[in-house]
Amino acid sequence: MEKIIKEILSDSLKVKKAFILENISNLVLLAEKIALAFTADRKLLLCGNGGSAADAQHIAAEFINQYSLKRPPLPAIALTTDSSVITSIGNDYSFEDVFSKQVKALGMEGDVLLAISTSGNSKNILSAVKDARVLGIYAAGLTGNDGGKLASLVDLALVVKSNETPRIQEAHILAGHILCHLVDYILFQKHISDE
Repeated sequence: MEKIIKEILSDSLKVKKAFILENISNLVLLAEKIALAFTADRKLLLCGNGGSAADAQHIAAEFINQYSLKRPPLPAIALTTDSSVITSIGNDYSFEDVFSKQVKALGMEGDVLLAISTSGNSKNILSAVKDARVLGIYAAGLTGNDGGKLASLVDLALVVKSNETPRIQEAHILAGHILCHLVDYILFQKHISDE
């Protein structure tokens, strides 16, 4: 059992390190896009399925409440949280439309969409990104494997080069925390450890 734990830890650290080091400039660019949206009275929309839905909600909570820095709330919306909206769209239309209809209803030019899909092939995520692009919303994708279809649809793709969903998700939440940290720094010019 101890050997299994050490192997998981080693794999997780290896995947996260490779992903972050390969995407430093992409993370900075995305943090700048999100900060620019916030300063222009726009918002961050997030979506994902399963564990990626939880990541979308987690990241939105960090922006709305606080990450580590005490600061005003920042406008982020996880499109995964309204069960009445999701189930009515899924029932009346299709599950493929659960995020795209929300993007059309809530999104506007200048917003940022962070679409999270470990495979990069979730139909409802791809549909949301297509509609976001039509509206002039900057679309970024957190994905895995080879990036899937999502990588070619978004303005910016951050791809975890792994085919193991748990390792991809662990890298995604680290990227989410880095984005929160960088956006706080950009907007408030204060490093968390400066407090």
